[in-house]
Amino acid sequence: MALDLHKLEHLIAVAEEGSLTRAAARLHLSQQALSTSIRVLEREVGVPLLERGATGVALLPAGRALVEDARTLRGLARAALRRARDVGRGEAGALRIGHTPAVTGEEVTALLRPVSAVRPELDTRVSQCYPADLTARLRDGDLDVGLCRALSPGPGLRRTTLGRQRLHLAVAAGHRLASGTAVSLPELADERFIVWGHPGRSEYTDLLVGHCRAAGFEPRTTRNPLQGTPPVTAVIGTDGVAFVTAPPGEAAGGRVRVLALEPPVFAPLHALHSPHTAHPGRDAFLAEASIS
Repeated sequence: MALDLHKLEHLIAVAEEGSLTRAAARLHLSQQALSTSIRVLEREVGVPLLERGATGVALLPAGRALVEDARTLRGLARAALRRARDVGRGEAGALRIGHTPAVTGEEVTALLRPVSAVRPELDTRVSQCYPADLTARLRDGDLDVGLCRALSPGPGLRRTTLGRQRLHLAVAAGHRLASGTAVSLPELADERFIVWGHPGRSEYTDLLVGHCRAAGFEPRTTRNPLQGTPPVTAVIGTDGVAFVTAPPGEAAGGRVRVLALEPPVFAPLHALHSPHTAHPGRDAFLAEASIS
């Protein structure tokens, strides 16, 4: 049995809009045509996919399962078309890298240096996006690699560990700890930690909280209200502290002091990617990019 990608796209639109009317408008179809397409798909699959009610439609368990895989299939189809066009035009193709705010632009640049040495013709495009957007864009074929920390790959993706980075502690220049050069985690039990996601809803935040718990205390956390900004700047104008990968010393024009954590603690750097698509540039990146 062959699944029609157009019908799968119709189901995805209905799932995302929660309404046949809105999905039809998005797809530039009549509501009747969309409804017929979904019913044909249900006959092909052999089970109901949607629960239709007076207030709209909702996915049944089979529909949720199919939408999850359909998004992956859509991304694979897009990647296959893009690669065919690049090969047909004699082009190396672009390597599209996304990274979460937890991974800095400087770190991405450092990862790309060895790749550029072996593939100087590679056209690399880098963009920052939040974790949910990162995995969605990878799944949809809009990114080739996603750089993150402790983020689960999700359906259709694979996670490769590029290495571990040592964590340090950022404080504002006026903080009581700013005059020192190093600090231990147990000394921070009374401090307020600035994080980038709510505990229990951010895997990277949970990793950082886990370091504190391993040191013998439950940290007080505050989510940084300035999302997407460089991690080292999170403490400016606050009395909080933040885990960062920036090197010890002054940062942010002297407004921040970064202290070494002793004994050392580490955070992983991960690359998310699709294991089902061919991309020589992505494969070169995964083979060459590493951190110590």
